[in-house]
Amino acid sequence: MNRLPVLDRFKLDGKTALVTGARRGIGMAMALALAEAGADIVGTSASLETSGSRVEQAVEALGRRFRGYACDLADRAAVYAFIEKVRRDCPPVDILVNNGGTILRKPAAEHPDEYWDRILEVDLSAQFLLAREFGRDMLARGAGKIVFTASLLSFQGGITVPGYAAAKGGVAQLTKALANEWAGGNVQVNAIAPGYIATDNTTALRDDPARNAAILARIPAGRWGDAGDLAGAVVYLASSASDYVSGAILTVDGGWMGR
Repeated sequence: MNRLPVLDRFKLDGKTALVTGARRGIGMAMALALAEAGADIVGTSASLETSGSRVEQAVEALGRRFRGYACDLADRAAVYAFIEKVRRDCPPVDILVNNGGTILRKPAAEHPDEYWDRILEVDLSAQFLLAREFGRDMLARGAGKIVFTASLLSFQGGITVPGYAAAKGGVAQLTKALANEWAGGNVQVNAIAPGYIATDNTTALRDDPARNAAILARIPAGRWGDAGDLAGAVVYLASSASDYVSGAILTVDGGWMGR
């Protein structure tokens, strides 16, 4: 039983968190939230600078340590090499935030093989590899937290993004599958499903007057989300405050799924 005072359960002092897709947007916001809660950060993105990045500067301004790596999640050999670098260079990973992903838009009847293959590799296969490898280490130590970034398209089909919808549906099921096996080993696996967040991935939607208006009309909160809206959710699922939470998909969507 967790007997810490309730606010202390959210503290991450002494923890190391690995955040993929940390260079900008949701991943950067999550990395900063975890750092503010006390964790040191290992960050990666395909084009992340190994030193001097914006996320590194922001994490260090919070008094936490940052290690940055460039890794293309579409390259399976690079993913395995990255895992070994982290194991060699960094303290054990206590928290894995599987956030890195991509999206490619084209109607299903015209959706090419290369779109499908890339999205499934980045958004699902790489997520499993990272979770399996670092999850195995967590099980051996008897503790750990894994947080996936799912999507509203883990529940819905979307339009012109069949590969992304399939991958994010898979992320939701993978979250539950790993949680079923690992909760008994004190490794909690959960996911956050962001709603419509103002990031680079949603620029095309926000720039389309008709789609933008339709989306805003359905969101009870009446606005697009900000990446910082995910901060509380990721700290909660990365901390001991969520020790009895396993296999959950937490929507942070301004009320979209309740509409």
